[in-house]
Amino acid sequence: MAGQLPMSRFMKGIVAPAIMLASIPQPVLAYSLGHSDPKATGFSAAGLDRVTDFFEDEVRTGRIPGAIVLIQRNDKAAYFEGFGVRDPATKTPMTPDTIFRIYSMTKPVVSVAAMMLVEEGRLALDEPLSTYIPSFANMKVGVERKGVDGKIELELVEADRPITIQDLMRHTSGIVYGFFGADTVNKMYLRAGLFDPLTLSNEEYVERVAKLPLRNQPGTTWDYGYGTDVLGRVVEIVSGQSLYGFLKDRLFDPLGMNSTSFYVADQAKFPMVAEPFPKDRFVSATTGMNDPREPRKWESAGGGLVSTPVDYLRFAQMLLHGGALDGKRYLSPKTVAFMTSNHIGPSTNIKPNAATQNALMGVGYGFGLGFAVRTDPGDSPKIGSVGEFSWLGFAGTEFWVDPKEGMIAIMMTQTMSGQQRIRMRQRFHNLVYGAFEK
Repeated sequence: MAGQLPMSRFMKGIVAPAIMLASIPQPVLAYSLGHSDPKATGFSAAGLDRVTDFFEDEVRTGRIPGAIVLIQRNDKAAYFEGFGVRDPATKTPMTPDTIFRIYSMTKPVVSVAAMMLVEEGRLALDEPLSTYIPSFANMKVGVERKGVDGKIELELVEADRPITIQDLMRHTSGIVYGFFGADTVNKMYLRAGLFDPLTLSNEEYVERVAKLPLRNQPGTTWDYGYGTDVLGRVVEIVSGQSLYGFLKDRLFDPLGMNSTSFYVADQAKFPMVAEPFPKDRFVSATTGMNDPREPRKWESAGGGLVSTPVDYLRFAQMLLHGGALDGKRYLSPKTVAFMTSNHIGPSTNIKPNAATQNALMGVGYGFGLGFAVRTDPGDSPKIGSVGEFSWLGFAGTEFWVDPKEGMIAIMMTQTMSGQQRIRMRQRFHNLVYGAFEK
């Protein structure tokens, strides 16, 4: 298979974790899971050592319990290291088959699935969402105004145009999460009881979303939200399958993503789930990490998957190779290029919500269909290449693909500390590019 990790070390980590547990002293800061000669992949050994030093320090100082970091360039594994422990309660060290909650790194996967249907002529980006889910016809937009008594009142006005499938994929639908603002509509989303993953089906879930007002007029504002969750329901309706069934048949099984699912069904794999420190499980009294060992009806297209770094590498490799891997094509090269172009550029007149953009992308980035897209070589405090595309997960996971450099980088840890996540992402980015020799 293209770009496989070195088989001897990789398979040792997968098939004999008991040997690793017996041979690795506790506590472990870092150990190699397999990598090539740095020079063969255009990196300096000293530069990659700085990556190791950084993550060792994150573990040593108690910022995170552990992490797995994977860097591939030109289909060669340049760096594949485990740090710390999978679970601070058991002290079990990280292994290549550790399962992480990847939260919003689900969005690129479901966006690819939707674009498969677009390529097949079964779905169109400019179609109204209400074509598939009638509850989204005649949506209202919540606009705050001052009443005669000076108090803020919410006025519901007609949407200027319908929500389209493209709006769902590029976060311009007006559907929000509620986390990135203190206005009335955002508060309504937080209070709507949308998080009931164990009992709500995807169909029931989107019906709850459809009852809420939009935060913005469709097609006017990039504002992060439940749009991709609604897209997942569209995939179900068009394909005639459950979301997981479609993803498994069309992506997970063909790509060999055998540990990627919406929950961990095999009890033997329960101990493989990465856990945070107890203090890092929540960002608020009501918002915390889910338990992926619990069966759930809601297959959240916006943030429900669990996966491993090696599984996600397969998905990223397919994208880097223009939609194909190991002789099988998933998307056309033109479709991948289209998805990873900026869909909220100046010509669209779409304005990002500044608070959301700063928290998730920062300056120097636009957004495509499921991915942040680097648009400027400067601006951002992160070193990188124009055309690089990426996304991240709520609990400390991130990936990016740099087509110019033929590179994929993946970082997986588990922490709900927002500042910690931002800090790690920026440092990791700069350390990787700072390790380039050519």
